[in-house]
Formats: sequence, C-alpha cells, structure tokens
Amino acid sequence: MARGRKSPLVITLSYEERKELEKWQRSTTVDAGLARRGRIILLLSQGMSLSDIARRVGIQRCVVRKWVKRFLRKRVKGLYDKPGRGAKPFFPPEVAIRLVKLACERPDSIGRSLSQWDCQELARQLVEEGVVESISPETVRRILTHHQLKPWRHHMWLTSKQPRDEEFYARVQELIDLYTRPLLLQEVVLCVDEKTSLQPRPRLHPTRPAIPGKPNRVEHEYKRDGAINLFAAFDTRSGRVYGQCHGRKRQVEFIGFLEHLNREIPAKVTTIHLVCDNVSVHHGKKVRQWLATHPRFQMHFTPVHCSWMNQVEQWFSILQRKRFRIADFASKLHLQERIERFIHEWNQVAHPFNWSTKSAAKIMAEVPFEMAA
Repeated sequence: MARGRKSPLVITLSYEERKELEKWQRSTTVDAGLARRGRIILLLSQGMSLSDIARRVGIQRCVVRKWVKRFLRKRVKGLYDKPGRGAKPFFPPEVAIRLVKLACERPDSIGRSLSQWDCQELARQLVEEGVVESISPETVRRILTHHQLKPWRHHMWLTSKQPRDEEFYARVQELIDLYTRPLLLQEVVLCVDEKTSLQPRPRLHPTRPAIPGKPNRVEHEYKRDGAINLFAAFDTRSGRVYGQCHGRKRQVEFIGFLEHLNREIPAKVTTIHLVCDNVSVHHGKKVRQWLATHPRFQMHFTPVHCSWMNQVEQWFSILQRKRFRIADFASKLHLQERIERFIHEWNQVAHPFNWSTKSAAKIMAEVPFEMAA
C-alpha cells in the first residue's frame, strides 16, 4: 500500500510510451540512468507518491520531481541526457603545441624505446614532462585529428636508386604499349618471374577440415623438408599460365623454362615478348647466348622497383591466397604436383587481368615536356 502524501503530479501514459519505458526495464544495453528514469515514470503512473518512488529507486525526492516535470514537458524525449553535459576540461594552446611536436618526432629521439607513438604513450609522455597533470588518450586523439596527424600509422617508401630519366620513361611506355595495343596474330606477351623458396612444411598431425562451429584447424608445428622454386609465365591476353618447378634458381633453370615455353608455344607464333625484372638470372651470359639462337624471344625489362608492372605478380598473389594460405604438403614432390594441378585448374577458366593504365598514366604525366617530345 502506498504511503506518504499523494503527489499533485499525475502522469497518464499512452500505450506506446508505456511500451517504450517497459522495454528499457528489460534491456541489458540501455544506460542505467535512463532505465531508472523510466522506472520513476512507470511507478508514478501507478499512483505511487514521490517519496515512495524515491525510497524504491534509491534517489532523492527532488531528483524524482525533476525528472517527472521534464517528462511532463517533453514526454519520453525529456528523459534523455541533454547533449554536451559535464564540464569540459580546458587545455591551453601550449599543450597542443607540445603534443604536435612530440607526434612529429620519433620516440627514440627523446629517449623513449618505442617504434612509433600511440595516444596512450603520448598522454603518458605529456604527464611525465609536467605539461599537464592528466590527459586522456581520447583527448590526445582529438587534438591530433584536428591537426591531421596519425603517428601510430606508417607507410613504406623507397628512395630511388635509378633516376627517372629518359630511359626510365621509355621502359614504362614500352610496357604500356605491350599491354594495351592490339597484338598481331603471330605475337604473344608473357610476363615471367619466379616464386622462390616454396616449402612443403609437412605438419606433425594432419590438417583437420572445417566442421559446424569450427574452422579449418592446422597443426602449429611442422617439419622442414627443403624448398622449390616456381618459374611461371602469364599470357597477358588469354590469362594462360605456363609453369615449371625447379630445386634451384639459376640461369640453367631459367633456360630450361625458356625451352619449355619454346616447346609449348606453337611455331606460328614468331614473336614472343617476355617481360621480366632485372635480376641477373634473366640476362646473364648463358641466357644471352640462348636468346641469340632463338630470335623469336624478345626480352623487355621492367624499370627498377616497378615489379607492379609485371602481371605475373598479380597471379602469384592469387596462387598465394588460394593454394599456399595453408602450407601442408607431404614432400617437395607432393608440393610440385599440387602446384602443377593448380596451374591446370587455372588454365581451365583462365582470364586476363583488366590491367589499368591509371598508375602508369600518373607516372607518365610527370614526364618533363622535353622528354615527352
């Protein structure tokens, strides 16, 4: 039985309002304060006095009255916190200046043994230096975001060992033409490279396939059993792949792969363009002697650090993702047989890559006017 003076504040809830407030009471994700305010309104709608509600909920009577009045003014929306509640800590500009300076320096330069900064470490550094008494990592993040700084991220970059001179742009343009121009019937363009150090890695226990509720399970420990190298050529127009596995990567093995291509490609093809990188295996003395006796093979070399222009690298990424994500082969012979099978299956549905000229066009756009002429 309700005790205390009956409140002059009377609330009548609509069906939708009562349903919403009752939903808050059952929810495990609604903010606890919001659920408590909803309970106040529900109890008052049942005729309970403000004093009894305060004792039942465990708060002061004046707080109960405040939320009841807010509900009467704005209904359910009035029970939510107003945006921007709470005092905002103020940090003088000197804090942001010091923070930006730290973020733009390597941690090692100030005696910290860190590879790069993160918000927590920057906040700790500001406190240790006495710049502030306390500051949260989230505040650090907001300040850095304002200054477009993300010192916890890194990108790889490479200083150029070869100047972008006339020879560089000529090579890029040569490859663009090979990839985009219509070929004669007696021409093919093959991108050639090697995927080295492929290890069978036989596991101590067999790999278990996926079952309901569990993914594939791979034994962590494996035995070492040597490695093989895959020599591959990707036809840029048909997508067909030619491949051979060898135990070593030398000119001898590369010439053996060229002999394989010479046998596989019909004699009616009188010009075979080979796109390779600049490793010595591809242009050594023995290779040059072999090419001199096989005039239908024409070599084209990518510029230094432009391996992305060799399309077989794209195919290697597919091979890595679909065949080598789980390395579990009984032996090198088994590994070789599985690679050859993968190539056979690929060639059944082979397709060329939709090679975009955007990246190359961006490079060519930087060609000085006198070189372009």
